[in-house]
Amino acid sequence: MSLPKELYPSQDDLLYEEELLRNPFSLKLWWRYLIARSDAPFKKRFIIYERALKALPGSYKLWHAYLRERLEIVRNLPVTHPQYETLNNTFERALVTMHKMPRIWIMYLLTLTEQKLISKTRKTFDRALCALPVTQHDRIWEPYLVFVSQKGIPIETSLRVYRRYLKYDPSHIEDFIEFLVNSSLWQEAAERLASVLNDDQFYSIKGKTKHRLWLELCDLLTTHATEVSGLNVDAIIRGGIRKFTDEVGRLWTSLADYYIRRNLFEKARDIFEEGMTTVVTVRDFSVIFDAYSQFEESMVALKMESIDLSDEEEDDDVEEDEHEEDIRLDIDLCKSKSKFEKHIFKGFWLHDDKDVDLRLARLEHLMNRRPELANSVLLRQNPHNVEQWHRRVKLFEGKPTKQILTYTEAVRTIDPMKAVGKPHTLWVAFAKLYETYKDLANARVIFDKAVQVNYKTVDHLASVWAEWAEMELRHKNFKGALELMRRATAEPSVEVKRRVAADGNEPVQMKLHKSLRLWTFYVDLEESLGTLESTRAVYERILDLRIATPQIIINYAFLLEENKYFEDAFKVYERGVKIFKYPHVKDIWVTYLSKFVKRYGKTKLERARELFEHAVETAPADAVKPLYLQYAKLEEDYGLAKRAMKVYDQATKAVPNNEKLGMYEIYIARAAEIFGVPKTREIYEQAIESALPDKDVKTMCLKYAELEKSLGEIDRARGIYVFASQFADPRSDADFWDKWREFEVQHGNEDTFREMLRIKRSVSASYSQTHFILPEYLMQKDQNIDEAKEKLKQAGISEDEMATLERQLLPAANDSSREVGFVSAGVESQADGGMKTTANHEDIELPEESDSEDEERVEIAQKDVPSAVFGGLVRKREDSDKDGGGGDVSAANDKDDALNPLYLQFAKPEEDYGLAKRAMEVYDQATKAVPNHEKLGMYEIYIARAAGISGVPKTREIYEQAIESGLPDEDTKTMCLRYAELENSLGEIDCARGIYVFASQFADPCPDADFWDEWRGFEVQHGNGDTFTECFCKIRARHIQ
Repeated sequence: MSLPKELYPSQDDLLYEEELLRNPFSLKLWWRYLIARSDAPFKKRFIIYERALKALPGSYKLWHAYLRERLEIVRNLPVTHPQYETLNNTFERALVTMHKMPRIWIMYLLTLTEQKLISKTRKTFDRALCALPVTQHDRIWEPYLVFVSQKGIPIETSLRVYRRYLKYDPSHIEDFIEFLVNSSLWQEAAERLASVLNDDQFYSIKGKTKHRLWLELCDLLTTHATEVSGLNVDAIIRGGIRKFTDEVGRLWTSLADYYIRRNLFEKARDIFEEGMTTVVTVRDFSVIFDAYSQFEESMVALKMESIDLSDEEEDDDVEEDEHEEDIRLDIDLCKSKSKFEKHIFKGFWLHDDKDVDLRLARLEHLMNRRPELANSVLLRQNPHNVEQWHRRVKLFEGKPTKQILTYTEAVRTIDPMKAVGKPHTLWVAFAKLYETYKDLANARVIFDKAVQVNYKTVDHLASVWAEWAEMELRHKNFKGALELMRRATAEPSVEVKRRVAADGNEPVQMKLHKSLRLWTFYVDLEESLGTLESTRAVYERILDLRIATPQIIINYAFLLEENKYFEDAFKVYERGVKIFKYPHVKDIWVTYLSKFVKRYGKTKLERARELFEHAVETAPADAVKPLYLQYAKLEEDYGLAKRAMKVYDQATKAVPNNEKLGMYEIYIARAAEIFGVPKTREIYEQAIESALPDKDVKTMCLKYAELEKSLGEIDRARGIYVFASQFADPRSDADFWDKWREFEVQHGNEDTFREMLRIKRSVSASYSQTHFILPEYLMQKDQNIDEAKEKLKQAGISEDEMATLERQLLPAANDSSREVGFVSAGVESQADGGMKTTANHEDIELPEESDSEDEERVEIAQKDVPSAVFGGLVRKREDSDKDGGGGDVSAANDKDDALNPLYLQFAKPEEDYGLAKRAMEVYDQATKAVPNHEKLGMYEIYIARAAGISGVPKTREIYEQAIESGLPDEDTKTMCLRYAELENSLGEIDCARGIYVFASQFADPCPDADFWDEWRGFEVQHGNGDTFTECFCKIRARHIQ
């Protein structure tokens, strides 16, 4: 066959052809030739491939490239195209020499699988498995299993292939089981799955647990119950129930479903009942009960549907029965077994198909039993749960027999030592059940058995005895109740104690005779039913056993008092105060003293005084006040007024600080009533000097001042106001200053009024460092704004000031980064309208310096500093703000850096991580180390940092140090001006004036007009004619100089 001309080698191919003629067996030359002609038509490349493979038939590289190009050609062609046959022939030719190459086999097998050539593909897979070594079989089996799992492959072929594969790799049996399930081969799937579960060494490659495999087997067996045989399904599922307790409900319903699918309905009901009576969780019970009820409902519905059809058949049967003589002679009827049974069993109730009523009754009975069955589940969880037994009894309300059986089962089942709840309540309720039905004999039998049970605590046993006695009382058997109490409280004999001690397990019955509950009940019975002697004997027995309470002591004494045994009653009180300590003895003392005073009055006054002295000696400070008041009342009524005053005086020293004010008020009131008002002066002075809290001292001073004013002693009253002013902050104690102002308006003059104002300013300045009721304080106490306003109102702050503080409180609540507990040292700028409010000044107590490196670091809070402290710095910064806009920060930083940066760097870590005191020492050293022209700037930084850390008053020392440190005159004048501004802002007018006078020696009236203008403005605001004249004199003196 001649080739077309275009397939012959071209002029460009001659180079490769000549090289191949010289060396036709070189793979490199053939590969270079193919790469060079990669753009040539495939037919030409086909000829080159064929020539190369003819020369090199064993080259895997050539065969693989050739086959891939042929696969690309047929990729978009239908499988019936002739090219596929050519491709298959090419693969067969390649496998002659490439039969050990798995990749060639896989390419061929995948191609055959796409062509749907089932027999040829299967045989080729088998050839590949025979040709390749076993170590490479896994590469062939993977596409082989995909091939046999396709639709259209005969099921027998697939089964045989899978069974062969399991011989090669048994670990993939799960794939086989999945294939069997998909193929609806339920019998073999169940058998294979059961064998897997029986294999203890089986390991799932898909990560399935035994639990999941069990559930899959159960679902398979129950869903296809009629198609699977040869396996003991009941035993398999019951084994799963025993092994996997978390799916018990599901497995029970699966087993019942298995019998339902096999039409064994009665067996299914037995399974449901067994499951409900064995599960121990409510979830499993709910699963089984819901499935059971659904089954019964479906059975009733199915029967209701079949009724209509059966009615028509019965009509036909009735017509036949009219003509029927003997069915045994009907040969055709005998041949049909179903018809024969229908006629034979006709009329039998158990064989009646119309059992709808029975099915409905069965469903209703199941629904009614649900609470009882659910309670049984809870009791199986914990049979010692007393509350669940009580609930079970309530389920049978109206059925006394069932209730008695339930109580009997409960008291037999519960172990008192393991009981959850109070097991004695079951015995009591059991006995009350008999009592309800008037069966007292059996109730007493139940109680008798109940008191013999070894309970966990004595109180349980005592409750049973008390309930037994109360039952006897309800039925008027008073003697029996008393006898029961005597039995219960009788102490065990020595022989019994010795026997119990030998056993080593002491029951609660041995401790019953010390039960306070029984003894109090016994005492109540004796008081109501017994005699005085028997009751006293019971009380004495309680005291001997050392189980008495203060209330029993008081009750015993009341009993003796009612029967006129007063001395015996007082002896009981004496025993009580010896037995008990505070706070339990308080009631005994109060009752004892009041009864004694009421009984004897002034006849036995000395004895009463001894009792009171003893009582107040033994009483703690917080309980002594009522005793002193009783003591003083005794002296007022029956003794001497002087002794009463002495008692009140002792009381004021004995009571705690928080009660001293009230005690002094009583003391003063009684002294005024007995000795007159002037006598109270000594008491007021004593109270004021007795270390009362400041708030109470202020209150006492106000009352003392009112007293002196009422007596016409105006000067004495004014002196008291002056003394009390040190305890009254003008910001919070406005009432005090209002009263003093009213006093001065009524009784004073201009000088006294000015003195009052001066004292007020002085006190305000002294309190400027005291942290009081401000927004930060309120936020510390977790108070809202309304509560803060209320407290500020109570403190006497006006509405305008409250509105200002409210504006402060709102941002304080939102600013989480603010350091709560530290307040500004001066004037704080507010955001609204640029207003300035004077904030609290508070001294921050810093710890003493320590050389220990391990000492805890003190965190230094930053404070806002008044502009008066910074002086010229602020003015310069404001000027730079006006001139340069946003460059103020960088300019300030540049200046600070120029002022001895080493000291500034040294002070910065001390402020951030060290001690504030050390930081101040560094700044102090810097002021002495820098040259004179930098001292002013360093002092400004020193003052600013001190004000922010230690408060404004600290800066006074620094100002004085700077003025005396030999600064140039101009700098000294500047420092004096700032110092004067500071004192002016703090209200120290005289100090500010003195500073102006001192600075005037450095100020020339001509060039330093600003200084004299500031002094003149100061005098206009705060001075008078004399001070203003002095200022002008200084100006003239400087002009002359």
